[in-house]
Amino acid sequence: MGVRKLKPVTNGQRHAVLYDFAEITKSEPEKSLTYFYKRAKGRSHGKITARSRGGGHKKRYRIIDFKRDKSLVPAKVAAIEYDPFRSARIALLHYADGEKRYIIWPEGLKVGDTVMSISYEDAEAGKELPEIKPGNALPLKYIPVGTIIHNIELHPGKGGQLVRAAGTSAQVLGKVGDYVQVRLPSGEIRLIHQRCMATVGAVGLAEHELVKYGKAGRYRWLGWRPHTRGTAMNPVDHPHGGGEGKTKGKHPESPWGWKTKGYKTRRGKKYSDKFILVNRKGKPLKEGVK
Repeated sequence: MGVRKLKPVTNGQRHAVLYDFAEITKSEPEKSLTYFYKRAKGRSHGKITARSRGGGHKKRYRIIDFKRDKSLVPAKVAAIEYDPFRSARIALLHYADGEKRYIIWPEGLKVGDTVMSISYEDAEAGKELPEIKPGNALPLKYIPVGTIIHNIELHPGKGGQLVRAAGTSAQVLGKVGDYVQVRLPSGEIRLIHQRCMATVGAVGLAEHELVKYGKAGRYRWLGWRPHTRGTAMNPVDHPHGGGEGKTKGKHPESPWGWKTKGYKTRRGKKYSDKFILVNRKGKPLKEGVK
């Protein structure tokens, strides 16, 4: 399960490393949980806002349950499926009351397994907590220190926003007052409110980082068009353009003269800085929630 290396029959296959899709158990999505997504193709109101986008295969968006708000209703894993809009796989759940939902597929979850979630209110009321195992969702307050988690909320009830990509995971480090210390995949340690939901386990398909597409055509299928280097243009088209012969050494700029690659554009401090204990560079921050 993971990836496969192609036999180098053609130049495009020589360095290709692709998914083997061994974990997929169902080829067609649940129609009631999808809708046709009209792609912007890098345009807003008809004007290009992101260059080198366009084309690509048509695809239907899968509606994912990031909130996990179906409290204390057991669900059976019916299938593990491909999702064209994300690097991770998704799992189809059949709940005991007949409802169907998709969730991010955690590592170790198999077809036939049972998962469950519990809301903060039900947990506070003293109802039995689900087992700490991959796929179960609980408020951070009730997840033991040291547990590996993913799909973490930043605001109670908003739905998971953090740690959703293939192979990623976070870890609960400690609990301080109404907040829980969580180490994110970037190395950042931040405080998240104890009412926020998180799912136990790491996101599956860690081999995603090994994939190499091997040829330009495979990028075109995904909607990525060729990107022209600034140094290959004329001076009228790009700040890096022109010159006699091949040039280099200019400060990287966008076609419109904006500084890039290291030029800081953030203005002042954000309100959320007080929740960050250690930033992703490993530097402890002095501020913190009292």
